[in-house]
Amino acid sequence: MARSPDRHALAILAAAHAVNDAYQSAVPALLPFLVADRGLTYAAAGGLVLAASAVSSFLQPLLGAASDRRALPFLMPLGILIAGAGIAGAALAPSYALTAAAVVFSGAGVAVFHPEAARNANYASGDRRATGMSIFSVGGNLGIAAGPAVVTLLATAGGVPGVAWMAAPAVLAALLLARELPRLAAFRPAAEAVRAVSPEPPRWRAFLSLSAIIAIRSMMSFGLAAFVPLWLVSARGVPRSRATLALTVMLLAGAAATLVGGRLADRFGRRRVLVGSLLPLAPLIFLTLATPGPAVLVPLALTGAFSIASYSVAVVMGQEYLPGREGIAGGVTMGLAIGLGGAGVPILGLIADRWGVASVFGPIAALPVIAAALALTLPGRSVFRRAVPTAA
Repeated sequence: MARSPDRHALAILAAAHAVNDAYQSAVPALLPFLVADRGLTYAAAGGLVLAASAVSSFLQPLLGAASDRRALPFLMPLGILIAGAGIAGAALAPSYALTAAAVVFSGAGVAVFHPEAARNANYASGDRRATGMSIFSVGGNLGIAAGPAVVTLLATAGGVPGVAWMAAPAVLAALLLARELPRLAAFRPAAEAVRAVSPEPPRWRAFLSLSAIIAIRSMMSFGLAAFVPLWLVSARGVPRSRATLALTVMLLAGAAATLVGGRLADRFGRRRVLVGSLLPLAPLIFLTLATPGPAVLVPLALTGAFSIASYSVAVVMGQEYLPGREGIAGGVTMGLAIGLGGAGVPILGLIADRWGVASVFGPIAALPVIAAALALTLPGRSVFRRAVPTAA
């Protein structure tokens, strides 16, 4: 029997996802303040983005594989607490080394949350997995969008140390999520039931191609998040607070597009939405550079919408390529692949140090073209027509 998404469960997971991922976007949002207040080079600033993402590259697949064997729901509230504590530590750290260590700690918390949360979202989504995952993902996207605004508000009011107050939402979200864990557990089917309704063998080749696409798209997204505010400050003379809020506009547009992308993927197919979201990005990036004044927010918003629209679609594709292994699929698509993309940001930082911030946007614009070409090689819609396990 067909099952509709459980919107109450997905709302809880989406709210927790919002708080968790706000700490992920807090790191690039901090960069203009750290460059100005602590004298960091662009390469050193990009290194902090690498530090935050690298830990996810190793932790999330491992935790995902563990959750495929045994439920680990406590990791969700624990991860949020660690993520918040790490950002608070980075705001208060007196040296670059301690700042980097705190950022790594926060990145570990973000990683701990994702695999088990993605698995629970998958089971609560019923037959409309892309739609349900888009609800879960939009929470994370809203958190990513809100993170820079909160960082700007706190840093403007109390300097970089004021950003330590971001730890407070982590405590509240962890308590709420911990209270709801028994209800969420009802959506996890037994491993035997998952295997019984998953006759398709794992499609590892397609999964690896998808992971490469996510890594390429991630490098583009991290590059835009890190260097759009810096470009607005250095090339356009925009105040730091307004430059960071421009990033928020871009991310909010992406959050709205996530819901649209999920619905379109359930109706027209995952691959079509993935390719269609990647193709317009290169022209939009160049249009951003050419648009004067406040009107630059229009191409920035469109860039955010197209770059994030297929985020949840890609996660669902990964879970469907590896039936019965939703934990490791979520760990790779939301962790390893994204972390590998983040590893390219210091290279962009070196380019910016040598040739100016604007020079990084050419390489960034080439990335979605490469990803779209690779996406065309993925299996089409028929591979996803399989049964969905019911709750235990």
